[in-house]
Amino acid sequence: MARVLVVDDDATVREVLATYLRAHDHEVVEAGDGETALRLMAERPADLVVLDLMLPGVDGLEVTRRLRRERDVPIIMLTALGGEADRVVGLELGADDYVGKPFSPRELALRVDGVLRRTAAAPAADSGRVTRDGDLLVDAGRRLASLDDVPLALTTREFDLLHFLVTHPSTAFTREDLLQHVWGWTIGDRSTVTVHVRRLREKVETDPTRPVRLLTVWGVGYRWELRA
Repeated sequence: MARVLVVDDDATVREVLATYLRAHDHEVVEAGDGETALRLMAERPADLVVLDLMLPGVDGLEVTRRLRRERDVPIIMLTALGGEADRVVGLELGADDYVGKPFSPRELALRVDGVLRRTAAAPAADSGRVTRDGDLLVDAGRRLASLDDVPLALTTREFDLLHFLVTHPSTAFTREDLLQHVWGWTIGDRSTVTVHVRRLREKVETDPTRPVRLLTVWGVGYRWELRA
């Protein structure tokens, strides 16, 4: 049973989400504002946070920023459909997924299950597998990555994206391909991939503006080029 913190100032939204998540065998804790969410996370960290961006007081972006300073808990944002700029900022800060409002509670519960499955462990076929690319090491079993023996601070999705690309080198993937293989989405906003690629480049490239590993394939998408 995973512990899920649902943060939304709308009590009805919290109640509906809590009902669906409990039906999926999760323990649910609720917060109606950002300060309460941060306090609950400090007292007993949740395994995943469902976080509305529009909160009274400390908003969802600031909650994400503070949480990312302390831990790598998966975060699924709840956003207004028209709030593309906020979605991008949230992803830049390290949120793993987002669901637009109005949303399907069933879809959100499935998203939560998917993120938790990926966080809990690597796929059985990759358990214990370590992939090296020059000075880059990706340990699928422990879900750790390091560059020149220095651990990389990766979010759940960043690690998933890195692992997928490193284990499928020299193959060009569209953003739709990556949404399906890494996020498990058959439909979704392709900017999610763009933002995560940008964040990943900042962590694995010497000069993110001139990448030599995570390359853009113009008119297609992205490709990982081995440096070994």
